[in-house]
Amino acid sequence: MTVASPYAPELARMPVTTRVLPVRGSDTHVWEYGSGGLDDEARREAGTLVIVVHGYRGDHHGLEPVIAQLNRPGYRIVAPDLPGFGVSTPLDAVHDLDGYVDWLRAFAELVRAESPDARVVIVGHSFGSIVVAASIAGPSGIPVDAAVLINPIAAPALKGPRGVMTRIAIGYYQLGAAVPEKLGHVLLSSPVMVQVISVTMAKTKNRPLRRWIHDQHHRYFSAFANRTVVLDAFRASVSNDVSEYAERITAPTLLIAADKDDITPLAAQHRLQEAMPDARLVVLDDVGHLIHYERPIEAAAAIDAFLEPAS
Repeated sequence: MTVASPYAPELARMPVTTRVLPVRGSDTHVWEYGSGGLDDEARREAGTLVIVVHGYRGDHHGLEPVIAQLNRPGYRIVAPDLPGFGVSTPLDAVHDLDGYVDWLRAFAELVRAESPDARVVIVGHSFGSIVVAASIAGPSGIPVDAAVLINPIAAPALKGPRGVMTRIAIGYYQLGAAVPEKLGHVLLSSPVMVQVISVTMAKTKNRPLRRWIHDQHHRYFSAFANRTVVLDAFRASVSNDVSEYAERITAPTLLIAADKDDITPLAAQHRLQEAMPDARLVVLDDVGHLIHYERPIEAAAAIDAFLEPAS
C-alpha cells in the first residue's frame, strides 16, 4: 500500500505539467512546477528558472518535497528524470560523468532558451551534486546565477564515514555485473537490498516519516532502464566528487550538508566550502544523506535565504 507523502498538501498547491524533450539521444521526461502557469508565455516571463538534478537511482520524485516548499511567484522549476532513470530513456552515450555532463549542458541550454530573461539557479542532490558541479565549472560550464548542492559529495565516497559500506556496495554492483543480465537486473533491483539501503540512510526517529521514506525508495529506487545504465552511473558516483571542480565554480553556491551523512564527513564539507571562490555552508543537525526527505522545509528555507538575501 502506498504511504501518503507528508508534503503532499504543499505540492498539490503547485501547478505542474509534464513533457518529453529529446536530449543527447534520451527521451528526457520533465516535470515543470510554477505558480504563474506553465504555457510558453509563462516560461518566457519567468523571473527565476530553477533546474533540479536528482541523485543516483532516484528520479524527480526525490526532490519534490523541497520543490513543494519553493512555491514562489515568478519561479519556474524544471525537474527531469536523469537519462536511464525514472521514465527517461538512456543516452546514446556511456552513462558516465562525461555523458551526464554533456546531457545536462544540452538540457540546460534548451530550457534556458525558453526563459531568456530569467535568473538561472541549478540544484543538485548527492550524485546530482557531482553532475551539477562538473557541468557549471570553468569557462565552458553552464552559465548560472547561483547553484545549490544538497548533501554534496564533497570527497571520495571510499573515504567517507562509511567507506566500508561503500566497498560492500561496490562488491554488490560487481556481482550484479558478473551474473547473467536477467539475474543481474533482479539482483540490482532486489527489494531486500533497497530496504537495507533505506534503513541505513534514514536517520529520523519519526516512524510515519520513516515508513514513507522506505516506501519512496521501494517505489522509485529500482526504476532504471537496464543493468548497464545503473552500473555505469554507480561507477561515476564513486569515482568522482565535487571537490575536483570546486576551484572552477565561480557562481555563488549554497552547500546544504548534514552532520550525520554516511557518505561525506562534515570536515570535508568545510574543506569544500573553503576551496570554492564563493560558497556558503549550511549544516542541518540530526539528519544524514536524506535531507530532501527528512528536512526539506529547512533546506528550502536555506535556499530562500540564499537567493533572496536581506537588502
